[in-house]
Amino acid sequence: MTVESKGTALITGASSGIGAVYADRLAHRGYDLIIVSRNRAKLDKLATRLTNETRRSIEVLAADLSDNQDQARVEEKLKRDASITFLVNNAGIGTFAPLLDSDVNKSDEMISLNIRALTRLTYAVVPGMVARGAGTIINISSIVAISPETLNGVYGASKAYVLAFTHSLQHELASKGIRIQAVLPGATATDFWDAGGLSVSNLPPDWVMSTEDLVDSALSGLDLGELVTIPPLPDVAEWDRFEAARRGMSTRLSRREPAARYGLKAPRKAS
Repeated sequence: MTVESKGTALITGASSGIGAVYADRLAHRGYDLIIVSRNRAKLDKLATRLTNETRRSIEVLAADLSDNQDQARVEEKLKRDASITFLVNNAGIGTFAPLLDSDVNKSDEMISLNIRALTRLTYAVVPGMVARGAGTIINISSIVAISPETLNGVYGASKAYVLAFTHSLQHELASKGIRIQAVLPGATATDFWDAGGLSVSNLPPDWVMSTEDLVDSALSGLDLGELVTIPPLPDVAEWDRFEAARRGMSTRLSRREPAARYGLKAPRKAS
């Protein structure tokens, strides 16, 4: 017997890795799917398997989110399909080379996919979710959002944007029935590493989490109501203290008087 659908989840970067595991888990949780990726063959294979296993409706949408026309097609789907109750912004690319060894055009491509596409897809889906009073958005960030020295600076900055954007959405939309979660993976066993020029086999094995454990932990975090989920972090109290310090400091970041350590005698009037 087919379980009644919980709505439709649209997942970007769904042909492999983290995105494919999200597709598997959400289908088994009772969601119909729209799976998005450039690789049509892999999407078709995944759709066939999940349809056979779950009897859910699986729609394949082959699209390159770095291409403006393809991106626009996905935006229109998010705007017009009222069954969409869940968005997983997973598509992204990375690089590990330092700035002096990086290709600025590759960095620009990374900014376009990691920031621009994620932002536009979110803008496309949110009005409908707000109108219906419910919805879930998961944005895949990275631990480099809070540790930008770890990898390439542009990659870290793009993931810091994802985290900051998610915080802002949580602030704006929490009262409207929308759940929004940022997930910060550490090193995860996907082809992301090979695509970025560094084989995952070069990393210490105890650093690398499986995609299944990463997604299962992230979904458990969502069920627990976590706004930010860092699956590898042993003690969530560390994040809570970090976040409390950030929010506490935010009330002291705009003042008429410069801090005393700068030695100015008296504040000037703003012109």
